[in-house]
Amino acid sequence: MMPVFSEHPVTRRPVSEVEAFRIAPGDSNYFALLLDKTAGGTNAVCVVEIFTVGGRTPPNTHAAADEFFYVLSGTGIARCDGSEVPLRKGDALLVKPGAEHVVENTGDAKLYTLTVMTPNEGFAELIRGGERVHLDAEDLAVLCEE
Repeated sequence: MMPVFSEHPVTRRPVSEVEAFRIAPGDSNYFALLLDKTAGGTNAVCVVEIFTVGGRTPPNTHAAADEFFYVLSGTGIARCDGSEVPLRKGDALLVKPGAEHVVENTGDAKLYTLTVMTPNEGFAELIRGGERVHLDAEDLAVLCEE
């Protein structure tokens, strides 16, 4: 059970409680699931999305959800409805509903993005339906960077 502070409805999740999943066995990206309806009771989904070298999302769209990416570490490229933009640490990207998009790691190390989708549109359930994976030392260093 997630702790909730009585005066303010706030949820805190230490990295030790974060679960990680790969949606399908051959996928080149995986997710450290920070908050969703199950963990935090939110209608959004918030993950750290981790792309292996050369990894990418499949082309996808969302009917009603905004999807936000904030690059924590690494470099990549985002393609959206025929446009292409480079991504690097500190960049923010917002994809509006209905826009087909792909995010790809173009660097020589993993690409890490804080990814928030609101409303959830079943994304958290898709992630949780995948296979559990373990976060390695590199992943934990990025998630816990001080």
